[in-house]
Amino acid sequence: MIEMSKKPVLECIDLQRTFSEGPADVTVLKGINFSIAAGEQVAIIGSSGSGKSTLLHLLGGLDEPTAGIVNVGGIDINSLKQAERGQLRNRSLGFVYQFHHLLPEFTAQENVAMPLLIRRLESRQALQQAAEILGRVGLSHRLDHKPGELSGGERQRAALARAMVTKPLCILADEPTGNLDRKMAESVYSLMLELNQENDTAFVIVTHDQRLAESMNRICTLDDGVLKDI
Repeated sequence: MIEMSKKPVLECIDLQRTFSEGPADVTVLKGINFSIAAGEQVAIIGSSGSGKSTLLHLLGGLDEPTAGIVNVGGIDINSLKQAERGQLRNRSLGFVYQFHHLLPEFTAQENVAMPLLIRRLESRQALQQAAEILGRVGLSHRLDHKPGELSGGERQRAALARAMVTKPLCILADEPTGNLDRKMAESVYSLMLELNQENDTAFVIVTHDQRLAESMNRICTLDDGVLKDI
């Protein structure tokens, strides 16, 4: 059970995003207010094209809002310079996508170590921590394998390990089981919940997977640019 008295690790206030399409402006997000505490798990559901991925990109500081504020660990991420924003993302956020986005020329261990190396952690220590988290997701036997040598489920578990290796405040996941069969999807989201409980990491998960959504503490729906708790 989440203590709602905990301070938010991630929140947005009156978040708006408008895109210009030819002569017309299209408002995708209309004044969204949202927060998540340490250890909480929130699923965001909605129809295709409703703006779920746009919201996730704004929460992660990968895009800038038309209006509103995004606070990560109490810091307004959009008030920072680009380099500082990248440092805050590296320190506080992890990302998991439907497509794993592992770098094909690097091994699983090197891919997972990358966020630590970007943080300028000593190479041997970064690789050791990467090996430990890969072991935690059942990939100890795949450390030296490149993404092309891994199955779809293995690649997604490696992507999850990469998101978790820095022990972020919050992980933002966009359809993390979308390309997996039912058995592998259940394995991946069970693993996400285990890691969430062990590390008190918050999870915001955009998904069409009803079973995954129902395993979260909270479900929010995004409809016509408005986010509501179910």
